[in-house]
Amino acid sequence: METIFNQKTVDGLTDRINQLKTTNNAQWGKMNAYQMLKHCTLSEEMFQGKRQYKRLFMGKLFGRMALNGILKDDKPMKKNQPTHPEFKIKGNGNFETEKAKWIDLLNGYNGFSNTNFVHPFFGKMTKEEIGKYIFKHTDHHLRQFGK
Repeated sequence: METIFNQKTVDGLTDRINQLKTTNNAQWGKMNAYQMLKHCTLSEEMFQGKRQYKRLFMGKLFGRMALNGILKDDKPMKKNQPTHPEFKIKGNGNFETEKAKWIDLLNGYNGFSNTNFVHPFFGKMTKEEIGKYIFKHTDHHLRQFGK
């Protein structure tokens, strides 16, 4: 299974991100291209310890089961997955700046050391789980916009 901790994987994702345009329409979901970029940069900042979010009650009940379901095989994440309320982005911003920020953040996993990471829904995650999940999450949103 692919992982964000493999530079070839990061390079492939970066190539796909660079193909994004503001005019790309979502094939599912409610976000526009900028909102998806912002959603993903907030996610990367959380995994890298730059942001923290409160653990959700539903996550305490079902988070581990949901994570295991996502990571059990190489299949892409299902469409229209629920989103943590703080990751629901409204409005617009600078598309190119957000795209560059996302790429920089993905390249920032080289020296990843956030070993005590607790996801607000999934709970405590190992480095291996984080690497696989970040690839799948990134791939999911790039597929959402046809990339």
